[in-house]
Amino acid sequence: MTKPAATVTPNTWNFLRDPMIAPTGFREYDARWKYPDEINLPGMTALGLGLGTQMHRRGIRPEIAVGNDYRDYSLSIKNALMLGLMQAGIAVRDIGPAVSPMAYFSQFHLDAPAVAMVTASHNPNGWTGVKMGFERPLTHGPDEMAELRDIVLNGLGQTRPGGVYEFVDGVREAYLDDLVGDFKMSRPLKVVCATGNGTASAFAPELFERIGVQVVPSHNELDYTFPHYNPNPEAMEMLHDMADSVRASGADFALGFDGDGDRCGVVDDEGEEIFADKVGVIMARDLARIYPGSTFVADVKSTGLFASDPELLKYDIKADYWKTGHSHMKRRVKDIGALAGFEKSGHYFLAEPIGRGYDCGLRVAVEICKLMDRNPDKSMSDLRKALPQTFATPTMSPWCADTEKYDVLDRLVAKLVKRAEDGGTIAGRAIKQVVTVNGARVILDNGAWGLVRASSNTPNLVVVCESPQSDAEMRAIFADIDAVIRTEPSVGDYDQTI
Repeated sequence: MTKPAATVTPNTWNFLRDPMIAPTGFREYDARWKYPDEINLPGMTALGLGLGTQMHRRGIRPEIAVGNDYRDYSLSIKNALMLGLMQAGIAVRDIGPAVSPMAYFSQFHLDAPAVAMVTASHNPNGWTGVKMGFERPLTHGPDEMAELRDIVLNGLGQTRPGGVYEFVDGVREAYLDDLVGDFKMSRPLKVVCATGNGTASAFAPELFERIGVQVVPSHNELDYTFPHYNPNPEAMEMLHDMADSVRASGADFALGFDGDGDRCGVVDDEGEEIFADKVGVIMARDLARIYPGSTFVADVKSTGLFASDPELLKYDIKADYWKTGHSHMKRRVKDIGALAGFEKSGHYFLAEPIGRGYDCGLRVAVEICKLMDRNPDKSMSDLRKALPQTFATPTMSPWCADTEKYDVLDRLVAKLVKRAEDGGTIAGRAIKQVVTVNGARVILDNGAWGLVRASSNTPNLVVVCESPQSDAEMRAIFADIDAVIRTEPSVGDYDQTI
């Protein structure tokens, strides 16, 4: 295999022949590049050859399920990836266009030992990438990604005979059948189904209709130009649009899905946008009554209520705060036998007997409908208002170059740890603890907290703050955390702020 050349650039003779791969695309738990600025089609073939070589190195049966999201360039990229996999002697089972959880489901449905899903997830058009895994329901974490990066960038991919191609039809239908099961709503429910013209448009409306939910469509026509907004239910633009649809239609709530369908966002009947970690607490409360004594994993960006909510404590629920990132969370849920994992971004990981442990926005949507069916006298806003009140920022992302963000974060963590050791304060409160499992989560003496970490997918830091006391304290926490961040001149502007 040819080693990717740093000299290959777009619109040159070599660009159509030799692999070009930016090393920064190999991230903690998936691979993601701007296309064609950071990777070309020969580069995707080199990635496929490297992934197939990694399978052989690890003794994995040479067979893989491969899917792609609904973007105009994803099919070309998938074809280039599959060519490399076949060069490595891998039997490719192409499941066609898919949401990411359909690809994860196909591993179980087809008994495939490996999966590769071509998707840019919630990133805007111009991005591409691959989510991949060998041990279902897990996907590559930092160790596997580092090994794959070394194989690809050092030209260590090995060609082998035996590569074959098969298109497998019917996986979409099997996936929907699996989601529906034998469930049917027993109460009337009217739901705004927001898909932002992304891949979930081909799944979610039909799924809701099959379980007896009245659908209020919101941008459900497939359109890879994303004419209204980029489908990302963590972004306020999409949440505001969902809220407008609820108010206009009188729906019971809105459910929104990201570009590859592995995340779900919620807006209640009053048009209130509920951040995903609070939805997680609502779901955890319902599941706690059915499965008392369970453990729930929450990522470090999430509300402190998983550990402090009296309703969860009443059912002996144990909270485990862990690293942000779908691969980290999936692995943690499996490793400690948790019932579910909840991530602030809207990735939820529902393990047996609810789900299979991978993140599936459509499975979450079904479980939310089941939750409402079990609470026929409650509205979504009733469930929201029943939670202890906290005041939280959205997930905010100041720009920081991929090549610098981890070094910047190390310095920020050191500064915050030193402030705690020196008896310093945040928002005028004593610092109780600094959790450094993933960046720095600075916990104050009243349970309020502020977090700074590095984004694993984009050139950004990530900042979240929460106060159980007041909006003013939440803002003061942000101001003090941001003041520390501003000591690093390479950190740029926020994508959104409070």
